[in-house]
Amino acid sequence: MSTPAALCEAGLNHIRAGRYLDAQTCCQQALAIDSNHADTLYLMGLLSFQAKQYDLAVEWIARAIRQNPQPKFLLTLGAALWQSGRREEALKAYEKAAQINPENADLWKNLGDALVEAGRPADALLSFQQALKLDPHRWDVMQNSAIILHRLGRLEEALSCFNLCDALQPNHVPTLSIRAMCLYGLKRFAEALTDTRRAQALDPTNAEPCNNIGILLRSHGRDEEALEWFDRALVLRPNFPDALHNKAVAFTQTRRFHDAFAIYDGLKAADPNDAVAHLGSAHLHMLTGNFEAGWAGREARWKVPPLSTTYPKFLQPLWLGDGAIEGKTILVAADEGFGDTIQFARYLPMLAERGARVVFVVQDALRLLLSDLPGVSHCIATSTMNTSAVNALPAFDIHCPMMSLPLAFGTRLDTIPSPASYLPRPAESRVQAWEERLGRHDKLRVGLVWSGNPNHANDHNRSLPLRALAPLFDVDATFVSLQKDPRPADKATLLERADIIDLTAHLTDFTETAALVSCLDLVITVDTSVAHLAAALGCPTWILLPYTPDYRWLLDRDDSPWYPDARLFRQTKTRDYGEAVGRARDALLPLAFAQ
Repeated sequence: MSTPAALCEAGLNHIRAGRYLDAQTCCQQALAIDSNHADTLYLMGLLSFQAKQYDLAVEWIARAIRQNPQPKFLLTLGAALWQSGRREEALKAYEKAAQINPENADLWKNLGDALVEAGRPADALLSFQQALKLDPHRWDVMQNSAIILHRLGRLEEALSCFNLCDALQPNHVPTLSIRAMCLYGLKRFAEALTDTRRAQALDPTNAEPCNNIGILLRSHGRDEEALEWFDRALVLRPNFPDALHNKAVAFTQTRRFHDAFAIYDGLKAADPNDAVAHLGSAHLHMLTGNFEAGWAGREARWKVPPLSTTYPKFLQPLWLGDGAIEGKTILVAADEGFGDTIQFARYLPMLAERGARVVFVVQDALRLLLSDLPGVSHCIATSTMNTSAVNALPAFDIHCPMMSLPLAFGTRLDTIPSPASYLPRPAESRVQAWEERLGRHDKLRVGLVWSGNPNHANDHNRSLPLRALAPLFDVDATFVSLQKDPRPADKATLLERADIIDLTAHLTDFTETAALVSCLDLVITVDTSVAHLAAALGCPTWILLPYTPDYRWLLDRDDSPWYPDARLFRQTKTRDYGEAVGRARDALLPLAFAQ
């Protein structure tokens, strides 16, 4: 008479040969002899899993585990639970398997994979690190760790892992490509380009490395070279969306606007839901002065992460200018950057003028500065906008994202609301405190900002090193730094220059910056939030702009329809800030002389 163990072994052999009905028969015979035979119960679970009967698989394997909680039983149980949508239970099964046999690197690796799928990257990283303690040469685990570290922004740690991956398995194209992006994030451009070129040489028929080389070149202003690589990618993969998007951006930067529009039109025709193409086209319309198409097109941003996930989901209707608002309460929520919020705060009093009560939700750093805007009845910090706070908001009838206000008001180039200043003047006590810090006002006071957020996608175009402003310092003026968080090289330059007053340690928020700006005669800045702050306060503001600037600054003019007291100093085709700074110096000389 066959034993349950023998019948189970026969059933396993049938499974290996693909004879599933024979395997099931053997299992049934085994269970007729011993209904609690753990290996046979597990085998029945495997058969159910193979048939995609996941709930039944869970039942069989759970019975097996009650008899003998083996790690492999728990792993398969976890897989069946996962397929059934019971992810938390699945993770518990994986965790228990690792606890039963904590010296097994595979179990920690499997748990890490499940945690990645569950959207818990930090926990997954801990599991992968445990696996690597047990087996430091597991390339697949090392790569997974590197990818998670990269996504978490822990770039130095990620790079170390990528380097080990390259040592364990040299010339792996995907690893080289991801390591290149990590190097780029660390501002190690030359090394990033070397890795990407190496990946392309190893796999010359792969369009991805070609596209990535183009991205790296474009992000450092080498757009003409980048276009060649996007074209190479498109030869290898015609209609490659990423390469087309990048090519359109490169065309925009080189001012080949007709070609850029043609690409965006093609992308939208191929995929009407391509929100990135709609948004890129909208910004190009804005840059070239077609506000009607631009504002409407910018509504595509709600389909592009992270904006699509960060703006609150209100039950109240969205207002985009349709219908009267007199007697209604409208909630306006800031939805992009600090500079955007300051620029479009001009519309809030206009809502009140139409008879609306305005509730304003604004970034924490700007709340104090903007809480006294005319017409704003209630100002709330964005940090309070969690689920419970949304329910605790003042009652409102309609809402409008702040960056949609120009659309709601039908703003055209000739109807931009542009008062000389629209921000409330800082408290006199704050202004006086800054006057005392600055000392004698016997020369022209000039505030300086030379760089923006280094993580901004266009930072390489808009920022410059402090030393690039050196021609200004020949002018007999008092220069005052408004630059928060200067980069290491700029810190060193600041220490060397006794002719720049640096009191930025006292700039604790935008209200303090506004008070300091109120003490200045002029602000010279690159395209950052301080440019908007100074101009909105009515302080004369000179803005240094790249050859192809952000859409709001338009093209080929030295004034701004948004800010009457702003003056624009643009790069020419050479894309050299030296020329723009030289023109600013020439304009500064007579002002300093007249002081």
